[in-house]
Order: sequence, then C-alpha cells, then structure tokens
Amino acid sequence: MKAKTIMVQGTASSVGKSILVAALCRILRQDGYRVAPFKAQNMALNSYVTADGGEIGRAQAVQAEAAGIAPTVDMNPILLKPEADTRSQVILLGRPYATLAAGEYYRHRTAFLDIVQESLERLRATYEVVVIEGAGSPAEINLKKDEIVNMHVAKMAASPVLLVGDIDRGGVFAALVGTLTLLDPDERALVRGLVINKFRGDLSLLQPGLALLEERSGVPVLGVIPYLHALKVAEEDSVYLEQRPSALDPPHLIDIAVIHLPHISNFDDFDPLGQEEEVKVRYVRRVADLRQPDLIIIPGTKTTIADMLHLRQTGLADRIIALAQGGTPIIGICGGYQMLGQTIQDPLGVESQGGIVAGLDLLPVNTIFQDKKLTHQVKATVNPQPGLLERAIGDEIEGYEIHMGRTSTVETRPPFTVIWRAGTSVSVPDGALDPEGHIIGTYMHGLFHNAKLRASLLQKLAERKGLDHLQWGKSIPQEEPYDRLAAVVRESLNMPLLYRICGLRDDDHV
Repeated sequence: MKAKTIMVQGTASSVGKSILVAALCRILRQDGYRVAPFKAQNMALNSYVTADGGEIGRAQAVQAEAAGIAPTVDMNPILLKPEADTRSQVILLGRPYATLAAGEYYRHRTAFLDIVQESLERLRATYEVVVIEGAGSPAEINLKKDEIVNMHVAKMAASPVLLVGDIDRGGVFAALVGTLTLLDPDERALVRGLVINKFRGDLSLLQPGLALLEERSGVPVLGVIPYLHALKVAEEDSVYLEQRPSALDPPHLIDIAVIHLPHISNFDDFDPLGQEEEVKVRYVRRVADLRQPDLIIIPGTKTTIADMLHLRQTGLADRIIALAQGGTPIIGICGGYQMLGQTIQDPLGVESQGGIVAGLDLLPVNTIFQDKKLTHQVKATVNPQPGLLERAIGDEIEGYEIHMGRTSTVETRPPFTVIWRAGTSVSVPDGALDPEGHIIGTYMHGLFHNAKLRASLLQKLAERKGLDHLQWGKSIPQEEPYDRLAAVVRESLNMPLLYRICGLRDDDHV
C-alpha cells in the first residue's frame, strides 16, 4: 500500500518549511508511523553525505534524523549547489551530473521529473507517510510552468498541501491570500490548511485576523506556531546566519570568528561550538569586525577561487595573514583548507574560468581541482602533534568529506589519519599543520561535532589566555531538540484536522 503524503509549501523562502517538515516527521514517528521526508529539488550550499556516499541537502538529513531513519538520496533526488548567480552544479541521486545555467536546467525538466517521481515512489513503497517539502513559493508565475518542486510534485503525489507564512517578516495575511489567488484552481484545491509561523505576542490579538483569513481564503487555519528561540536544530538557509550574534556583541571567554564567505557552505559545522558555555561564534564579513579573536575559522565554500579573491579584495586576506603571523590560531575546513595553501588551480574550469590564484600561503600545500567529486563518511584519529589538538592525540573522530580539489602537501605533518572511509578500513593522511600546530587545514566536515575534540580545542584556547577552562565538550543531546520542536508544533496545530488532511484516522494521533 502506498504511503500517505502531506506537503508543506510556503509563501516565500525561509518561512520555516524545513523546520515544520522536521517537526511533522518527529510527531508522526512519535505516533508510531514509519515516516520519511522528501524534497524533489533543493538549492543549498549546506549538504550532507549519506552512508553510500551520496550528497543531499542538509535539511533532508536533519528531517530524516527527526524521523529516526538514515538519510538516503531518494529523500532529495536533485540538489543544486550555486556556483554563481545564474548557474549551479546539479547533483542527481547524490552524484554530480553537470554544471548548468538556469535556462539549460529547464531543458532537462522531463528527465528530472522522471527521477523525482521514481524517488518518491520508492519512498512511498517503503514508508507509511512521506512528508514533502516545497521550495520558495508555488506562486512564482514566471516559473510555475517549469518548476518541479512545488505544485507539480503535489499533483504527482495527489498530496494535500499546508501553506506556511512567516508573520515575523510582516504581511503574512496578504502573502497567504495572494499566494492562493495566484494558484490555478486545481492547485488551490490541494491547499487544505494554512499555518502561520514565527509568531511573537498575544495570540488573542491575532484571532480576528485568523477568522477573516479563513473567510477570505476558504481554507482553514491549521494553527499558529510561535517563534522558536535557541532551537539547536541545524539550519540550511544562510538567512539563518543573519540572526546569529553580531560581530560587535559583548565578548565571551572564548571568541571564535568564522569568515562569512559569499558562498559559505556547511556552516552547521560550527553549531556545536556556539552551543558551548562562554563561547561566542560570530560570522565576520569586514576587516573592522575581525578584531583579535581567539580562533579564526575559514569555512567550506562551493566556489573556493571566487571566495579567495573576495578575501583579497576586501582586505580580509591581509588581516588574516597578519593575525596568523602574530600567533592567532586558524582552522580551515575543506575550501577554507585550500585557501590556507600556496596556490589553487582549476585547469579544467570545474568551478571557475580556469587558471591559478594565490592562497594565503599559511600552509605549504597546493590544490588542483579535478572533475570527480569525493563524498564519503569517514572516521579518523588525531595524530601526535603540538599545538591546538595536542590534548586530543589518539582520539577517534567522525566526519564526512565533500570536495573536488586534490591537495598536495610539502614537508608538513597531517593533523589526522583517516582510518575508515565509505565502509572500508584505510590509512590515509588528512590535512596539513604548521610547525607550531596553530594553523590546521582539513577536508573533514563535522569536526566540532566530536565532543572530546571540541573540548580539547576549547581548553587549549583557554590555556593560551591564562584562563581556567570550563566543562566544555558536553554531549549535545540529539533527540531533545526534535522532541522540543515536536511538542511546540503539536501544541500549536489542530492535530485532529491535520490527521484528517493526511488521510489518517483521528484516533491515531496522540
């Protein structure tokens, strides 16, 4: 029997679709259902590597975790990773397919729709409920004819739709009614409930507006979800970074500056650091805001060469080099590791127009881009070394790799040795280290999700300042944020109506 479906669409990007899908996945799991998330096409620089080495959007990995299942490429069969304003790398079923401009992408629509349908059918044959996420808005009238992620998917699955609006940004009633007005009649008929998200204030003051909204739209309001603070669920959209602590906020014991690259990716790498007591993680765009941090992190990026040139143009490169020469520790991850080296070459034009650019020259390494992407889950050990990681020597850590560059080292020790990659025992050096152990480059994402390594790093930073360290490195509960999210959403929504919309029995829900 095919799984039931429910689809979450939004009046715009960043209205909370991904988080609501995660919440529904957890609620349905709590209520005894085998449930899976699905998003036909995701445009994101934050991605995740599945157990079989496939690359999918980070949001679908989070939603799968909320559902209590392992993520698979069928949950996000098409991933678009922007390389410029008008072109993206297209990942099909977890593997790179091509880099396409927008016009070229739409010419592949029929073939891509077949892939979407096949993935959705596999999920529906495996699970009891599939929670589908849309993208952006279904009312983009210039794109509706060719889109393969909103109403085309809803009609493909004959799925009821919940339409979500963000009241925090203002104009939510106009956004909801306007979206419905721009839908075709058969599309409007699929919208079975409206949800208002990110509400702050007295709900009683909103009630007259809700009644009028139902009257004008003819669609019931399923509920109003409050603004959720400090949720501790990984976010995918870079809009989230704009809500992070300001570069000018009061200092904590440990001050970590992450360089906010124009094409920053996998920024959830740093969430565990920001959740530690007395540690501030701030995202820095300007030289003036960098100041004198205890640690600089250069994160991953989809366009290493363009972002390296950005560091030069803004003066951030010179300031980072000066701070490094003055003893400030620096960690570069993936693209950030490549930038720490001497040169970055792209002879095949993988992510640029080709050519070679100079890196920061803080590590004796050189990177050449190749046309094959490496995507693996990995385990590694911390090698004997002085410096930032000396308290973690011998520790085993877990992470994942997503990169197309191959980096060669010259007379430098690797900070890590990969001992397991994609299910196979190996012994492969990873990364590079300066002689003092204060500048570290690695291809491993997820480094700071390892509690022991995170604690040893923070303790070392504290020692450098002459501070007594706190009890850093506490295990971050994996289930609690999802349970908290589910509890708030369950309380906020009309659950009997939701179950009827899904085609499930009223008495199935708790």
